[in-house]
Amino acid sequence: MTARPPTPIPCLLGPTASGKTAAALALAAQRPIEIISVDSALVYRQMDIGTAKPTAEERAIAPHHLIDIVDPANAYSAAEFRADALRLTAEIHARGRLPLLVGGTMLYYKALTQGLNDLPAADPNVRAQLDADAARDGWPALHARLAAIDPATAARLAPNDSQRIQRALEVFMLTGEAMSTLLAAPARTDDAAADWRFVPIALEPSDRSVLHARIERRFDAMLENGFVDEVVKLRERGDLSPEMPSMRCVGYRQVWEYLDGAVDYPTMRDKGVFATRQLCKRQLTWLRSMDERVVVDCCDREATARVLEVIEALT
Repeated sequence: MTARPPTPIPCLLGPTASGKTAAALALAAQRPIEIISVDSALVYRQMDIGTAKPTAEERAIAPHHLIDIVDPANAYSAAEFRADALRLTAEIHARGRLPLLVGGTMLYYKALTQGLNDLPAADPNVRAQLDADAARDGWPALHARLAAIDPATAARLAPNDSQRIQRALEVFMLTGEAMSTLLAAPARTDDAAADWRFVPIALEPSDRSVLHARIERRFDAMLENGFVDEVVKLRERGDLSPEMPSMRCVGYRQVWEYLDGAVDYPTMRDKGVFATRQLCKRQLTWLRSMDERVVVDCCDREATARVLEVIEALT
C-alpha cells in the first residue's frame, strides 16, 4: 500500500512590513482559511500597538490562532510553537479549511519544519545571575566572555545583543557545551509533521529602501496611535522588566528605555526604527537561506495577487 503524499501547507513568510497580513486577508476573502500566526510577539496579550497585531476587524475576516495566548510575564518557546502549530494544522485541515501559516519569526518556522535541537529550557536562576553580571560589567563584557567559550556564536552577535548573548551563555552554563556545537548536531524529529509539506512563500523586497520607508512610516504610526501609553500600562503592572522576552520585542525595549529617562523621544523613535530595520535584515538572511522558497517581490504592486496565484497553484 502506497503511503499518501504529504499535504502541502502554504507558509506566508517575510520581514516586518512586507505585506503578509494584507495578502492573508485577501486569500480569506476568496476561500475558507484559518491563519496560524508565526510571530513571537503576537503571542503576548496586552501588546497590540507595538506588535502591529491584526485588528479585531481583520481577525473577524478569518479565524486567527496563536495570538493573545501568553501573558507578557511568561515565555513561549519554539518547542511550544511547534507542538501548537502541528496540532492546529491537523485540526484546521480536518474542518475542511486551509491552514495558512503567516509570520516572520524564522526560528519558529525552522523548529516546525526541521525539528528541535537539544537545547535546555530557560533557567530563571542562571538568567538572574547573568543579568546581575551585565548590570555590573555591561553586555559587551559578557559578549567577550561568550567569545572565549563559543567564538562561532559570538561572531554573529552584536556586543549589545543582550537577549542572544544571555541565551548562549545560559546554554553553556547549563550543558557545558557551546550553543554552536549543539545547534550543529542533527535535530530531533518525529512523525508529527510527516502528514504535511510546509511550503515557504517569501515576501522579499527587490528594493530594500522601499521596505525601510514602510518600516519608518509604520513605527511613526504606532507612536501616533498610542504605543508609548501601551508600554506605560505594561510597566504599571509592576511584574514586568526589560529583561523579559516580551519586553525585549523590537520597539518595546526602546520605549521602555525612553520611559526610564535614558534617552529622549527623538532618540527613542530613531532607535526603534533602526532596531526594526535590523530585525528585517535578520529575517531576510533567514529567508534567503531557504532554497525551496517561492519568492514574491513585496515591492511589486501586484504582490498580493501573485501570492494568491502561488497558493492557488499549490493547493
